Amino acid sequence: MDKALLSKTAAAMVARGKGVLAADESSGTCEKRFKSVNVECTEENRRAYRGLLFTTPGAEQYISGVILFDETIRQKANDGTPFPAYLAAKGIIPGIKVDKGAMDLALCPGEKVTEGLDGLRARLAEYFKLGARFAKWRAVITIGEGIPSHACLYANAHALARYAALCQEASIVPMIEPEVLLDGDHSVERSEEVTEATLRATYAACAAHHVSVEHLILKTSMVVSGKDHARQAPVDEVAERTVRVLKRTVPAAQPGIVFLSGGQSDEAATAHLNAMAAMKSLPWPLTFSYSRALQNPALKTWRGEAKNAAAAQKAFHHRAHMNGLASMGKWKAELERQAA
Repeated sequence: MDKALLSKTAAAMVARGKGVLAADESSGTCEKRFKSVNVECTEENRRAYRGLLFTTPGAEQYISGVILFDETIRQKANDGTPFPAYLAAKGIIPGIKVDKGAMDLALCPGEKVTEGLDGLRARLAEYFKLGARFAKWRAVITIGEGIPSHACLYANAHALARYAALCQEASIVPMIEPEVLLDGDHSVERSEEVTEATLRATYAACAAHHVSVEHLILKTSMVVSGKDHARQAPVDEVAERTVRVLKRTVPAAQPGIVFLSGGQSDEAATAHLNAMAAMKSLPWPLTFSYSRALQNPALKTWRGEAKNAAAAQKAFHHRAHMNGLASMGKWKAELERQAA
């Protein structure tokens, strides 16, 4: 466990004005995304698309790190440089998704637990050699009738903590992602309650497994209304509730927090982040780790056509820039300036 390396990596991941690109979609998820723009989901097309994002000129101004998929960390840019080395040369930290996906939790209908701990120590050692300096593990918490159960919260918190401990042992910064899904018709009050319970369970498990919070990054969902609820909480309320939960549960010693977009629209994810980052006296930096909310415009512009690559990169650069501003609480002011 190289504490100096862990500290350096964690600090760089949440550097001012920068956030993390989540480009770790599984082949199945990637196929759904590609299908929406009529692109065949081949290995080469996945490489070309992700390479388009990684080689965007100036992206390193707003992107501190990239979460890669196992396939991608082994692929190369068009010039023959392995993607991890290409990113590192631009000052972007390579990361890696290491979980094996959410599976049905036994005796808990409608609930999931993330698997992938078997063999993880050896996989982390290989990923470190391939250039990864941080990792990600996603847990899925569903809000519904009588759920989440204590068993679900405990099982996922335990897995996140064991994963985080193994990462730190390997000198890889663990990004823990206990995502509370926005699917459902629950209220924003219920979302806040479940998010707090999820984070309390997660940090209790991390403490039990001797995980160092000084070398840990939280990737969390925002406290929003269920997408099917009649009342959608406004931006300022989402910000207030989310920060309140974080202050109650996340140690001040942690280097920073990144947010997932979780199915929000591109602009909603940016607006929510901006409102939170603009708050005073936050104990940690807040920034983004978005997938769709960063990639959507680029994917729709690219559509599998090499001739569209430059325009797609421009669209990606713009979203990265806007979220970089939001992470400093400056996005809304920039919009007002442009409108003036």
